[in-house]
Formats: sequence, structure tokens, C-alpha cells
Amino acid sequence: MLRVMALLVTAAVCAADSAYEDAVAKWREQREAALKADGGWLTVTGLFWLKEGPNRVATVPGVFEFNEGKTVFRADPGGHVTASGKPVSTIEMGPKTAIEVGDLTFTVIERAGRYGVRMKDKQSKLRKEFHGLQWFPIRESYRITAKFVRQSKQVSVPNIIGSHFEMTSPGYVVFQMDGREMRLEPVIEDDENELFFIFRDQTAGKETYPAGRFLYTALPRDGRVELDFNKAENPPCAFTPYATCPLPPKQNVLPVRIEAGERMPPGKPATH
Repeated sequence: MLRVMALLVTAAVCAADSAYEDAVAKWREQREAALKADGGWLTVTGLFWLKEGPNRVATVPGVFEFNEGKTVFRADPGGHVTASGKPVSTIEMGPKTAIEVGDLTFTVIERAGRYGVRMKDKQSKLRKEFHGLQWFPIRESYRITAKFVRQSKQVSVPNIIGSHFEMTSPGYVVFQMDGREMRLEPVIEDDENELFFIFRDQTAGKETYPAGRFLYTALPRDGRVELDFNKAENPPCAFTPYATCPLPPKQNVLPVRIEAGERMPPGKPATH
């Protein structure tokens, strides 16, 4: 009877492990699909910073008129420009407004008080030559329950274009790794229903992207946060030189190797 019970327990543990690995594998497939999708980061092929007054961008038959943080696009006579598939002549460019010129899409972004036009190309070389993501093997030991300490404050997060993002940090997490106590400080991004960790560990520049990696988690529950480093991912700037990625603040540089999650992209990392 004891032998049968032991076999049943072993089978249950194996089934749980398999279910966890399947869930992470499915998440990784979705991550890759999002990168390759129309409008994904592999289609980002340009970023043009705006100056006060009229601005022209190559391949766009029209003018982006930028004044005191407001951008209005005016199409040239005879220029074929659409928004949501419908022809436009004049349109105010808000954060969710896009115009299209064939396979190209243009939006206006704001970064630390700077405004620019971002270009996406469905036929981009980056997208066509993408051969898939590379990952460390899934290891459940890298799914860690951390203690959450609430301490809301504003933090200045550096970014790859040399400025800073002002973001809200709701607190920090504390956990054990390699027999040592570690601490990471998350921020709240656009989605207020999750925590956003920007971190760097000792694999950076070797097995993983030099600038660091991202990790998203659920909000704290009962004072705990699950950190699943098997879902650590490369920032967009690992795939396109036209991203404006935040960089790990100094408090999120860890003195350990985290051999989990997304590895260095194939080929030379994208740089500005």
C-alpha cells in the first residue's frame, strides 16, 4: 500500500511539473507571436523626433505640424494617407491615433517631454529575417515567491535614449537566491493590474541581452509576489534600434546569475 501511495504521489508531482512547463511553453509561444505580429516590435523601423513647426518624414506625403506638444498631420494634395483604412487630409495625432501609407504605419509618441513619429513596416527586414527566440530551459526553481513590502514613491528610471522616465513604484520585493537575500523594485506601467520589473543580472552581456531584461508579474496578494524568471524577456531594444527602452535602475542590478528566461537574440544585439 505504501508503495502504491508513493507511486501516486510521484505521478501527481510529475503531472504538476508537466502542467507548469506546458503553461510556460505556451506563454513563450504567445510572446514570440506578438513580436512577429503586424504592429509588433519587429515592424518598428524608424523614429523621427519632432521640432516645433512643420516636420516632414520620408515616405509620408504630408506634414506633421508640431506646436507646444500638439501634433496635427496634413496630407499633401493627392497624397494617399489613411487612418483606420479611411482617407484623411487632416488629423490630430493623439497617443492612439495612427496613419497609414501602404504597408507603413505612423504614430506619435512622447518620451520625457520629447515627441517623435514612430514608423512601423509590415514588410520590414527585421521581421522577414527573424528566426525565433532563444530560451534557457524551463526550471521551476526559478519560480520564486517573494515578500512584498509596500512603499509607494516616484522613481526616475533611465532609458536608452539618455533621458529618464518618471514612474511610480508601489514598493519592493525581497527573496532568496543562491543563499543570498535579493531585492527588486518594480514600477507600474500603463497596465495598473501588474508589476513591471526592469532588472539586470550577471548573465547580461554574455548569455542575455546586455542592457537587462523585463519581468511582469501579478499584483501582490497577501503580501507576496510570484517572480517567475522563466518568463523574463528581452526589452524591445533587443530587436529594433528604434525603441526607447527603460534601463534597470541601479537598485535592480543583481549580483547573481539568473539562468532563466529569454537569452540573447540571434545575431548582434540592436544598438542606437
